[in-house]
Amino acid sequence: MNRVTAKELLNDAISRKYAVGAFSAHNAEMVQGILEAAREEHSPVMIQIGQRAIRNSGFGALINAIRWYGAESDVPVIIHLDHGSSYEQAIQAIQSGCTSVMFDGSHYDLSTNISITRDVVRAAHAVGIAVEGELGKIPGVEDDLSVDEKDAYYTDPEQAFYFYKETQVDSLAAAIGSAHGLYKSMPKLDISRLREISGLTQIPVVLHGGSGIPDDQIRQAVENGVAKINVDTELRSAYTQGVREALQQFGESLDVFTYARIGADRMKQIVVDKIRLFGSKGKA
Repeated sequence: MNRVTAKELLNDAISRKYAVGAFSAHNAEMVQGILEAAREEHSPVMIQIGQRAIRNSGFGALINAIRWYGAESDVPVIIHLDHGSSYEQAIQAIQSGCTSVMFDGSHYDLSTNISITRDVVRAAHAVGIAVEGELGKIPGVEDDLSVDEKDAYYTDPEQAFYFYKETQVDSLAAAIGSAHGLYKSMPKLDISRLREISGLTQIPVVLHGGSGIPDDQIRQAVENGVAKINVDTELRSAYTQGVREALQQFGESLDVFTYARIGADRMKQIVVDKIRLFGSKGKA
């Protein structure tokens, strides 16, 4: 795989006004589809390992799949821990081969979030690994995380600056109007809030809940400081729909690889579309 750090990649995205797609993979076929899309579009990518995938197969299986299928890749590929649940898990992810980690302390009070995030940053930076922190509560459901809309709140720009100064994170997941999972109504990103957060912190901002946000809002977000966009729900939806279609078409077949490949192909097209939307095509 093309060797580049997550910090270098996201800073390049900021300087050249594009966003890196951070695509969640849940099995080897999804890894293949993401990497194929990245190579065909000559785009850098981040492949995310979330809590559901860790619970089902541990770190090793997916990390080894990414390394195996990405061995001959000529585009930058970052292996990222998504929504790390503890300091210990972040360290385990680094030791297992993740080249970027997130610690999500948004469910803690500010002081505790800062304290644990700072510890993760110190340990990760000692071995050249970038860290994503989170401030504010993004609504919706993702893996083991569930935040009700009434408990969600936007990231305060001044607090974001304080959080950055105290932790020295390399990027910040900010709550600016997106949500995890499927949207119940049309999302509306707070671009002015994003612009202020980006201006104060001077670090890449991460947009979680990237599935289902209108294209024009995505482009505005990229123009105003977002350098990484997480995509999960649309990928799982496309993959499972492809498997359903394959079962209807080849229902008598016992060739499980046919079903998995068709699912991966449906998902791959979503990745291609997102790469083009995020402006990372040709940026590898």
